[in-house]
Amino acid sequence: MSKKQKQVQRQHRVRVRIKAVGNNPRLSVFRSNKYVYAQIIDDKTGKTIVAVTQKNVEKAGEKITNIEQAKRVGQEIAKVALQKKIKEVIFDKGSYAYHGRIKALAEGAREGGLVF
Repeated sequence: MSKKQKQVQRQHRVRVRIKAVGNNPRLSVFRSNKYVYAQIIDDKTGKTIVAVTQKNVEKAGEKITNIEQAKRVGQEIAKVALQKKIKEVIFDKGSYAYHGRIKALAEGAREGGLVF
């Protein structure tokens, strides 16, 4: 199997378990080499409710690590979600391992008030 096929297989395995869990919206995470993106998706309608990127929270001239920036993304998405009256979500890490920037984003979202 190619690298892309393995990635898609991991994503599918995670998403099948998530959809079987409940009716809460899904906090989906995408990680590129440079940035982290997070969005809350309502799977019933297939619409994105809230989206936050690392580009939105980084300040010009500020030197902080990618992990700290990912934590800020988590805190920001929690803040915006709470404004839209979303308190409980299901965390969708996609094909990524739960460590580093993905873990920092999840911890930031929990600190911000989201429950998952």
